[in-house]
Amino acid sequence: MTCINHTASASVHNRSMTDQHDHSPEGIKRRLSARARTSTLKDMIYGGIDGAVTTFAIVAGVQGAGLSPTIIVALGIANIIADGFSMAASNYSGTKAELDDRHRIIQIEETHITTHPEGELEELRQILEFRGLSGEVLERATHQIAQDKDNWIALMLTDEYGLPRDEPHPMRAALATFGAFLIAGSIPLLPFILAVPSAFQVSIGATLITFFLIGSGKSRWSLSSWWRSGSETLAIGATAALLAYGVGGLFHPG
Repeated sequence: MTCINHTASASVHNRSMTDQHDHSPEGIKRRLSARARTSTLKDMIYGGIDGAVTTFAIVAGVQGAGLSPTIIVALGIANIIADGFSMAASNYSGTKAELDDRHRIIQIEETHITTHPEGELEELRQILEFRGLSGEVLERATHQIAQDKDNWIALMLTDEYGLPRDEPHPMRAALATFGAFLIAGSIPLLPFILAVPSAFQVSIGATLITFFLIGSGKSRWSLSSWWRSGSETLAIGATAALLAYGVGGLFHPG
């Protein structure tokens, strides 16, 4: 019975994956002609996990040292704002560097096409040959693509330099990181801000749930099951929390 249920579940999962795209000629044309939107998934996962880990590390460390809840709230809020902004700024700078490098390469390719057209045409021909074209079809495809310089350069970016097809968006990446950091990072602090009874125990539970939810949400874009992905992220966050609490305990006055 378990085997049957597993097979049925896998069948539903595979069917949902294959049904994501409209495979009619009109649907395919619409999907391929639409400008792709660069995903901020990595930025949100990165910001969310780091926000929850670093803020709870402060909570656990200060609690382990036996200091007051006021200090926990003050240091936690400072961490959310300062560390969140730092992460967002770093992500912006890194993504902006990728974008600048992309523009630099485009400029180089434009110069090469102007000054060494035959050599660049041969590069294009060999790229298409590596993709499986040959003979007259290869020559026609090479000639056709070379008629549009933007398409020509776009192909060179992906096949010669290994860059993604679409440009990165530095500000979008930074905002996604900062927003996820603020939301996830505020969870460990809420019990102390609201002064609920047994605030540290509530903070532990809320933070662990946050780790699990981030991980299980991540499974939407992977082949892992939601519980496996959630458990993996939960284990990472719990390990960081235990380390922070242990270090804080070294400074406990008692």
